[in-house]
Amino acid sequence: MDKVVTADRALADIPDGATLAVGGFGLCGIPSTLIATLQAAGTTDLEVVSNNCGVDDWGLGILLSARRIRRVTGSYVGENKEFARQYLSGELEVELCPQGTLAERLRAGGCGIPAFFTPAGVGSQIADGGLPWRYASDGTVAVASPAKEVRDFGGVPHVLEEAIVTDFALVAAAKGDRHGNLVFDKTAQNFNPLCAMAGRVTIAEVAELVEPGELDPAQVHLPGVFVQRVVHAPDVEKRIEKITVTEVSA
Repeated sequence: MDKVVTADRALADIPDGATLAVGGFGLCGIPSTLIATLQAAGTTDLEVVSNNCGVDDWGLGILLSARRIRRVTGSYVGENKEFARQYLSGELEVELCPQGTLAERLRAGGCGIPAFFTPAGVGSQIADGGLPWRYASDGTVAVASPAKEVRDFGGVPHVLEEAIVTDFALVAAAKGDRHGNLVFDKTAQNFNPLCAMAGRVTIAEVAELVEPGELDPAQVHLPGVFVQRVVHAPDVEKRIEKITVTEVSA
């Protein structure tokens, strides 16, 4: 039951071309230790599912700048100039997904639900197809999103969305025990539990490692059944995505 391993060992079997669900929202609650270790390992051709792709020099942006990511499924792609450059030049495939739909696709994957209907995206290219997934070098659309099934429920049209299940998931928690039970700090909970559920093999980095029985079961946000490996990562550097200051007159 002791799932604690080093970061190198935890990531050693992630092959080139693997699919990864990565927790975090902006730079909040990102598994930065695991991302840095994966970058150092040289793993490439990755397909990443995450709310966003970090910034140019932090988070998933590290893997992106090193050309280790082939495809991204996400809902927000701002704050990263290299992401925009690679996408528009045809070097990166991108599937954009409404944020709530992305969250539910991950949760559905973890619950064994293959697909679901939602009203989000009806009447747009999300449902009708035609969103540019990959551009050609000349700026034309090389790969476009397909049309999805639309069905009425109670007179309201809904679009069919498929669940997401990935080979691995990388998540970050404030506290965890050796059995993989995790507690997240406030908004750092964001996409982390959902990504953990969607991964066939989930690797969690925890800032504070405690012994089994020390966590109040009522306070556990994600039970250890969803986590296969735990990496103790104390004193992780935390960055602010965008700092805004206001001048105060004397």
